[in-house]
Amino acid sequence: MRAGAVMTAVAAICGVASAAAARPRVPHTTPVAQSAPVEWPRPEVLAVALRAYECGQAAGYFRTTPLLTIIDYSLPSTTRRLWVLDVPRREIVFHELVAHGEGSGDNFASRFSNRPGSRRSSLGLFRTEDVYRGEHGVSLRLAGLEPGVNDRASERAIVIHAAPYVSPSMIAARGRLGRSWGCPAVEPGVHRRLIERIKGGTALVAYYPDDAWLGASRFLRCTEQLARD
Repeated sequence: MRAGAVMTAVAAICGVASAAAARPRVPHTTPVAQSAPVEWPRPEVLAVALRAYECGQAAGYFRTTPLLTIIDYSLPSTTRRLWVLDVPRREIVFHELVAHGEGSGDNFASRFSNRPGSRRSSLGLFRTEDVYRGEHGVSLRLAGLEPGVNDRASERAIVIHAAPYVSPSMIAARGRLGRSWGCPAVEPGVHRRLIERIKGGTALVAYYPDDAWLGASRFLRCTEQLARD
C-alpha cells in the first residue's frame, strides 16, 4: 500500500474510532461474554498503532495484505484487547481475549521487557512470521522490529498460541485470565482462524503508554527515521 493510501486509511479509521468511543463501553471489571459488542480500540491507541504500521509499510517491512493487529496492554486481561483490522476497508476482522506474561502483572500488565527469562510481554511493532506446531499446538512466530524493545522475540520464543487459561470461564473463576511466559496467548477455538489470517508478514503493535518506548520508537517518528536512512 502506498504511503498516501495509508494516510487516507489512517484518517478514516481514526474517524470511525472516535465515533465508536462516544458509545458506552463495557466496564473493565465486567467479564467478557461471547455476545459482548465489538468495539474499536481507543482513539489514542489506534493513532499510535496506525502510525507505526504506516512507517513499517513505507519501509517495506510488511507484505501487501493490509492487516494490522493491535494489543492494548493498558486494558485489563478481562477485556477483549486484541484487534485485527483490515486497514483500507475500515473493518474489524477479529476482537479477542489475549493474555500477557506473568512477569508483567496480574490482571493489569504494567512491566515489559525484551530480556530472556523475564516472562514479561514486550511492546512495540512486530511482524508475523511462519506457522509451526509446537508445545502449544499450532503457533505463529513473531519477529520484533524494534532494537532493545522487542528484537529478542525470536530468541525468547514469543509466539501467538492457544492456551486453556484464556477464556471467559477463567475470568469468571479467577477474576482475570491466566498468564503466559511472555507470549500473547489467545483463546482455543479462535487461534487457528486468527493465525491463518495474519500469518506471513503482517503488522502487530503491542501498546502500553510507556514513555520510553513512545519517546524513542523509530516507527513513531517515521519522517525523522526515513530522512536518516
